[in-house]
Amino acid sequence: MSVPKTLDLPEGVEVLRAETSRTEHAVHLARATGERLGSILLVPGWTGSKEDFTPVLPLLAALGYDVVAFDQRGQYESPGDPLDDYSLDALAEDALAVADTLLEDERFHLLGHSFGGLVAQTLTIAHPQRVRSLSLLCTGPGALGDSPTRPLQRIAAAIGKVPLLDIHQLREQGIKRPAQITAFLAKRFTANAPASLKAMTQHLLDAPDRVDEVAATGVPVWVARGETDDAWPHDAQAEMAERLGTEIVVLPSAAHSPAVEAPEELVDDWRGFLLAH
Repeated sequence: MSVPKTLDLPEGVEVLRAETSRTEHAVHLARATGERLGSILLVPGWTGSKEDFTPVLPLLAALGYDVVAFDQRGQYESPGDPLDDYSLDALAEDALAVADTLLEDERFHLLGHSFGGLVAQTLTIAHPQRVRSLSLLCTGPGALGDSPTRPLQRIAAAIGKVPLLDIHQLREQGIKRPAQITAFLAKRFTANAPASLKAMTQHLLDAPDRVDEVAATGVPVWVARGETDDAWPHDAQAEMAERLGTEIVVLPSAAHSPAVEAPEELVDDWRGFLLAH
């Protein structure tokens, strides 16, 4: 789970509600300052939101990029109905619709964090002509799977039967955080549409490995993780990078959420790849 360090909105970041051809999304957006080089779309992970990227938005805008981070369908401040389609294919089409609505460029840089990496891979496979580059951050080639530290099977089974606040409090047991962040995380988790949260949890349990299909698109790929990332195994992420024709970048100051844990470090390591493509 991504944890923002602060909820303060940096200067130059706009808060929007974007009505796309598919649905409505809550968005954080920053426009390029100085010479404009292109556009970037950021896709958040499981139980995450646009706030997980907010610290990097002004940094990327300063490099010359228009940048959009959004809540996926049913995540936090984006609505989601019980009968909506929450398949990876549908979530990928949602992401493309956000790009079509808010980004000027036909082709854009795409980054997916954690579960968002599965959505970003799906979008790249379906629409390679739209993706200038693909960046995969703290994510894997397919399902994360169940574990004692992330009992996804139990969580998936509980959603819809147990109040979301109860599930959240069980997950947070024993964790000490600043009061403001504790309150935000509870608000964010309980604001999720249960159908969306359940579907995303299930994807983490059974999403197929589509890395070879991503590689076949020829879209340039960048792969990175935090030094102490605790989601997909480190060797699985390194192998994914190798299959995609690159090497994994390890961010020494970060764990599973580099955009909030080490935003400057993330952008410094990422900028060369962005500028090359």
